[in-house]
Amino acid sequence: MLYAASGRAIRTWIKDSGELCKMEISFLLNGETAHITADPTRTLLDWLREERGLKGTKEGCNEGDCGACTVMVTDETGPRAMNACILFLPQLAGKAVRTVEGVAAPDGNLSPVQEAMVNHHGSQCGFCTPGFIMSMTAAHIAGAQNHDDILAGNLCRCTGYAPIIRAAESAATKPVPQWLQDQPSALPITSTDTAYLPETSDDLAQWYAANPDATLIAGATDVGLWVTKQLRDLPKVAFLNRVRDLQTVTVTGDSIHIGAGVTMNQLLPYLRQYHPSYAEMVRRYASHQVRNAATIGGNVANGSPIGDNPPALIALGATLHLRHGDTRRSLPIEDFFIAYGKQDRAKGEFVEAITIPTTAPALRVYKLSKRFDQDISTACGAFNVTVTDGIVTDARIAFGGMAATPKRASAVEAALLGQLWGTATEAALAAFATDYQPLSDMRASAAYRLEAAQGLLLRYIDDLAGKQTHVLEVSA
Repeated sequence: MLYAASGRAIRTWIKDSGELCKMEISFLLNGETAHITADPTRTLLDWLREERGLKGTKEGCNEGDCGACTVMVTDETGPRAMNACILFLPQLAGKAVRTVEGVAAPDGNLSPVQEAMVNHHGSQCGFCTPGFIMSMTAAHIAGAQNHDDILAGNLCRCTGYAPIIRAAESAATKPVPQWLQDQPSALPITSTDTAYLPETSDDLAQWYAANPDATLIAGATDVGLWVTKQLRDLPKVAFLNRVRDLQTVTVTGDSIHIGAGVTMNQLLPYLRQYHPSYAEMVRRYASHQVRNAATIGGNVANGSPIGDNPPALIALGATLHLRHGDTRRSLPIEDFFIAYGKQDRAKGEFVEAITIPTTAPALRVYKLSKRFDQDISTACGAFNVTVTDGIVTDARIAFGGMAATPKRASAVEAALLGQLWGTATEAALAAFATDYQPLSDMRASAAYRLEAAQGLLLRYIDDLAGKQTHVLEVSA
């Protein structure tokens, strides 16, 4: 189905010949097959509302922050709640999408989640309600009951969360309706010269080497905002969500090999097992919907100075694996970040994987932000210090939000090395000013950031000493 080329969010790409550059994709929408010819960077939210008249999916922030646009996307890995406002249509190829209009039974009977929201008075103005319904429906089907985490990305400003949580708890005990158990099947997909959907990393490597000016899109949690907020045109793109061999985690001996396409929610169980402090930070990383889309490779490759993964990966001594065509190379991850907006990555080269150790018992990752959940870090510090017979024998400390890139605290480490643990504190605290000259912005002043970083070292010392330091546990 062709859509009218109008509206603020519609991107029309023009080939040299002057023809419209679109791609044909198919997916299930509320149980029925949708065959569409789409602009590759049109969002699902705009298409649903403008072309299908499905207005239940709301536009709130249009950046994946409020959850009003939440839909359920199902593939062979199961159902996931995702933000339609930063989900491009080609990312849905061959999958199943449910909007709030498709949650009730074909005969109109409410689903268990909808009934629970009514019975527990979980809605007032109703603007946010469809998003809550879709997050809760995906969780219900998946059998997930960590409701506080699952609903952290759905914001409500009038009902209050208590009745919504009660509704989620009530629905969790009910059987999943058969009509909501979508089974996506193989549906046709047509790539174009400027919009490519590779199936393997070999396909991606060959295409990207030949099209080094293209934009690679994994979860679109960052690139999506280039389109919705910055109104940028992306003349050539490749969507990586179908490249399954980049979406595996392999534990071998003393290392964990993580494919660049692994989402943060897919990675979370491994981090909980091997690096629980890192996992606790990831639990607060954006929202459940964003973690269902955002990939670790994308977070590293975009080189953001406030990305939350790089400090932890640097502290772990992670190795980054890059690929250009058939050529691969590896480097310490801290060497990847050169300057603001500049990484050690050649044209046509992409992040293929990351390797971290299985063991780092002294690793602690601390995220400071104005909101505890789902917020950009003011500063994120990662500490991994080895103490042998009371002496510091190794130290890896890194921060995000303190410099133009994620950056290792070399002077702080040097002040600690060879010293009796806990006695070189004054010199180490002073060394932060050597390592970092942070900026002031809307999240914090430079002075606050520097003092906060120093405070995190003191917190780390207390943490390793067994003192209670978790901000949700400390009481007067």
